Amino acid sequence: MSFQYQNIKLENKQPGVWVMTIHRPEALNALNAQILNEMGDAVRQISEMSFEDARALIITGSGEKAFVAGADIKEMMDLNQDQAVQFAKRGQSVFYEMNLLKIPVIAAVNGFALGGGLELALACDFIIASENAKFGLPEVSLGLIPGFGGTVRLTRAVGIRRARELTMSGEMINATQALQMGLVNYVVPLAELLPAALQKLELILSRSPLAVAESKKSINQAFDLATEEALQNEAQIFGMLFTSSDTREGTKAFVEKRKPLFTGE
Repeated sequence: MSFQYQNIKLENKQPGVWVMTIHRPEALNALNAQILNEMGDAVRQISEMSFEDARALIITGSGEKAFVAGADIKEMMDLNQDQAVQFAKRGQSVFYEMNLLKIPVIAAVNGFALGGGLELALACDFIIASENAKFGLPEVSLGLIPGFGGTVRLTRAVGIRRARELTMSGEMINATQALQMGLVNYVVPLAELLPAALQKLELILSRSPLAVAESKKSINQAFDLATEEALQNEAQIFGMLFTSSDTREGTKAFVEKRKPLFTGE
């Protein structure tokens, strides 16, 4: 199963596992309004699929040079203030909807992830990078700041001081530096990038899909709550899971020393 878009590819690589490829190689996969609209539609399609049809999403870029090299500067340069605000809000909205997906979303960064590209990767649950990957928020060199959530998500990913340094300098870092500061989870050879993402998903998908979704929800909400509220929220989600078939199956299988058969219910 696959869907037809002009600037992205959405393909079902394995049962329940989708790969979204940003496909605009002539512009190093730079994001424009059309790509954001296509991404938004693809995210909605996935969100409406059944558990059997959509269990995970990998996002990557077309070619070997770029994941996404930023937003389309030529498209942006003539925007007025109101148009610029709407453009930023559109990108934020698409990335937020992607972040809300109940399934795991992995960024497989295969080259330049700059500006909007890094913001896209940060909106994923975690990042696996190829050895040639480069990361940065160079917007200050254009007289701008990140507009698709970069100042928010980068701060949460690497801490306020690293975020200030990278955002205020516009400096580009390599995959090893990104790994050292906790921006990415793994660095692998380019040829092993997609297999590494699929291998990690194999482990995640062996777990209860309901528990995976609820753990993602709890972690996401923790950033918006005070510690006491976040702990209370975690306890409520923990308790709710005891009404699920997955929890009954998982605990029973553990006692019976067998592999659980999860249904996502």
